[in-house]
Amino acid sequence: MKAYLFLLFSLLISFAGQAQSEIEMADQFRADGKIYVVVAVVFIILLGLFVYLFRLGHRISQIEKTLKKDA
Repeated sequence: MKAYLFLLFSLLISFAGQAQSEIEMADQFRADGKIYVVVAVVFIILLGLFVYLFRLGHRISQIEKTLKKDA
């Protein structure tokens, strides 16, 4: 059992080491100036999700108020 855990741990460490050394795509995006487009798209998506969740929470609280008033 210890041998399997050691093997799994060593594989995870080796994968993490490879992931940190290979960032050619990010470097290319940064060099072309496209990284700002990627950041802007991610920001817009996250902003849309937060607005949706805020409105959903507001609607749920309104429904709860009407249910409490009716009961």
